[in-house]
Order: sequence, then C-alpha cells, then structure tokens
Amino acid sequence: MKKILVANRGEIALRVMRSAKEMGIQTVAVFSEADRCAPHVLYADEAVCIGPAPSSQSYLLGAKIISVALDLNVDGIHPGYGFLSENAEFADLVNQAGIEFIGPSPKAIGLMGDKLSAKAVVKGYDIPMVPGTDEAIEDVDEAKLVAREIGFPILIKASAGGGGKGMRIVNQEEDFEVQMKLAVSEAVSAFANGAVFIEKYIASPRHIEIQVLADKHGNVVHLFERECSIQRRHQKVVEEAPSSVLTEDLRLAMGKCAIDVAKSCDYIGAGTVEFLLDEHKNFYFLEMNTRLQVEHPVTEMITGVDLVKQQIRVARGEQLAFSQDDLKISGHAMEVRVYAEDARNNFLPDIGLLKSYKRPGGIGVRVDDGFEEGMEIPIHYDPMISKLITYGQDRNESIKRMRRAISEYHVVGVQTTLPFGAFVMEHPAFVSGDFDTHFVGAYFTSESLSSATQEEKKIAAWFATKLMIEKKNTLTVVSTSEKSQWRKNRM
Repeated sequence: MKKILVANRGEIALRVMRSAKEMGIQTVAVFSEADRCAPHVLYADEAVCIGPAPSSQSYLLGAKIISVALDLNVDGIHPGYGFLSENAEFADLVNQAGIEFIGPSPKAIGLMGDKLSAKAVVKGYDIPMVPGTDEAIEDVDEAKLVAREIGFPILIKASAGGGGKGMRIVNQEEDFEVQMKLAVSEAVSAFANGAVFIEKYIASPRHIEIQVLADKHGNVVHLFERECSIQRRHQKVVEEAPSSVLTEDLRLAMGKCAIDVAKSCDYIGAGTVEFLLDEHKNFYFLEMNTRLQVEHPVTEMITGVDLVKQQIRVARGEQLAFSQDDLKISGHAMEVRVYAEDARNNFLPDIGLLKSYKRPGGIGVRVDDGFEEGMEIPIHYDPMISKLITYGQDRNESIKRMRRAISEYHVVGVQTTLPFGAFVMEHPAFVSGDFDTHFVGAYFTSESLSSATQEEKKIAAWFATKLMIEKKNTLTVVSTSEKSQWRKNRM
C-alpha cells in the first residue's frame, strides 16, 4: 500500500495522514470549497476539490471520491469517522473498484449498523442484553403492552439510530403513545428509517466502551476500556482510559464479551463495542461502532498502540504483531472534546472566526486538531475544533494536567466547551469517580460557568495588578541605574 486517500476532513484526516507519512505512505486529501486552505489539505501529498461546502455535495459523494482514487492510483481509502465511515454500500463500492477499504467488511458494517440486527447476531455468544424487544415495533398498542411487561421506565430507541436521535425515555404509561410517535418521527427524519424498539431504561448507567482490533487471520484482541459517561445530548464530551470503576475481573469479562461481539460478525480492523454498566456493576451490550472512534487517542496513550497504523497493516493483510497477553495498561489518559459551542446556552454551536488560537503544550499534552488561527469554523459540519488529550502516571496526574492544559488553551472569536471541560475536571463527583451519564443534568448549569468566570476574572485582575506593580518597580530601578551609569561615563 503506497498511497492512501483519506475520505474525510479536519482533525481526523490530519491524524490519519500523519500515521501514513510515518509508514512511508503517500496521502491524498479530498476537500470541499469551504476547506480549500484547511491544514489537512495542505499536509497531503495530493489534494482534490470534490464539490461545494455542504457535505451532501462533497464529503458524502462516495462515487466521486472513488473516481478520484482511481484517477490517482490510490491503493486504499481510509474513511475516518462520520461521513461515509459506516456506510456499507460505500465500503462495497470501494472494494469493487479494486481499492482496499481500510475498515471492516461491508457485511460487518451492515450487521452492526442496525441495533436490532446486531442483537440477533451476537445472541449465540451469550452476550448480556438489556431486557427488551428483539424486533422493531410499529403498532403503538402492541408496543404499550410490551412496555408494561418490561416495566417502566422504558427507553424507545431508533433501530438505525445514533447520537441520541430517535430516543425517548418514558417514565409512565400515559406518556408512552406521544413519546413513541415522537421517536418514530425523529428516526424517519434522521435516518429515513422509522423502526424503533423498546428496552428497559437503566436509570443510573455508566457508558463503557471496549476497543477491539482484529486481523484477517482470525486474531482478535481488546485494548481495554474507555469511560465515556460525561455526555451532553447523549453525545460524549469527556472521555478517559481506563475507567475508574472497573475491577480486573470486570475488565476481563467485558473484554472477552467485546471480542465475542467482534467474532460474531467476522470483524476486521479497529472497532468499538459499547456497554451500559448499571449501579450494581452489571453490564449490557449496547452496540458496536464499526470505525475509529473520536476518543481513540486515550486508548493509544495507555497502550502505546497507534490504532491508525494497525488499521492500515490489517488492511494490507498483515497479522497482528501482538497478542492479548502483550497488552498492558500504563498510566491514565483524559480527553476533552473542544467544540465551538456555548455551554452557557445549552451547548448551541457558536460559529465564527478564530481570531486567536494558541494550543497548550508540555509533557503529557496532545492536541489533535484541524484548524489554525485566522480560519473560519464552517457552519456546514460538526463544530468540533479539536481533541485535547492529557496523559499521566495515574488518574490524579492526568486530571491535574488537563486542568493546566485547559488554562493554557486560548481561543478567541468563538465560544468553546473548554470552560465546561474545566468545570468537569474540578467537580468533586468527577474527581472522585462517582458519576454516571446524568452528570450534566445533575450538576451542570450555565450559572456554574458564570460563577467560575467571575472568580477567574478576580484572579486575573489580581495577577494583572500585581504584575503591573512589579513591572513599575523594575522599570524605576533600571531607570535610576542607567541614569547613574550614564553620568559616570560622561564624567
């Protein structure tokens, strides 16, 4: 594999290209008109504009991307995450064109892309499931009977869903009909598929996911877990590895379970098996993401494994160079997703110009981003600016390093989620490890940041005043000294 096209943009495109470059592989960037001067475009060996800014006219044009790949004699296509990364049809077309799709098979993508088919596939492996339906339900009355049998509260979920879309929590029977109609409507709008199913609602869950890696020779390993319970609108904003609540026995059981899920669909490459963990430490299979995850860097930090390089090697037909026994957890890693969002205003996007953009640095700090100072945050795509990752010898050091890194990260021109990240890192529930997926709803309000901001302003004012006084004193001394020396020289 001598040349790879990255069918994506921003930080993940740049991330993939860097690993490819270290492997001596040339890279091709595809870009929309909005990304003409983006870092990933300038970094690539070759770059081709594939259309206007809207993703439906550029990054989602699978046939056009494959055409570019054929014209430039590309050997493999890496989809990153989002866009076409979990599109089974695109993966199939890539393979039909004689190009290696750097990811799982179209069959595995299709099976795991639908929550109901995923449940059916893993049944033979004794995978623990949340009590609920095995098939889609359309009839409201029938669904209400099933919900009553399961027992409220229940969760209505879109079969083809993700990111919290098509999902409704129903606490009592009288609300069921309205909530089911809303879930179906949202599922149709988001996924063109109104199929929904019902599960028992786990009241205080933690969201734990296991990274898996499989080659084409039947070897499958897991690279331990990631804690992803800090979420807004059912989407992750803070992740860490390892989890602070998993015992070694539980880690072993969940890791074996994740490997079995991968085996159930003949998985190839890097993937993630997601679980819910209840307050009694019972875990339940949630879904499998058939791609590289946004939060993959925390796994890389604690294992020393470059997951992108592993994806490429697996696509080339190489066997995994390590076994499960070779993998060990070393240290602790944190990741804060830095979005152009206003956390004080319900995390609404805040698109604009990066008037000032200064990254943090130092030992144990990693920034995966795709922007530079002076660039515009496009309105057409996900508003994530970067991923801020810190690594420490233990969880405490990783948290302290994240606090420091956030304080050094300066972004002017748009509101970001950095203040929210600082709030999380300082909160007693997070620091103690005693939290679940309801952290934001339970602890965070816009006033939380306002009070923190006022305190920061007071501290900043105090330091500014102190600095000004010290500077004035220094200038006075220098001036007197210079005057005295000048006179002495003149005499």
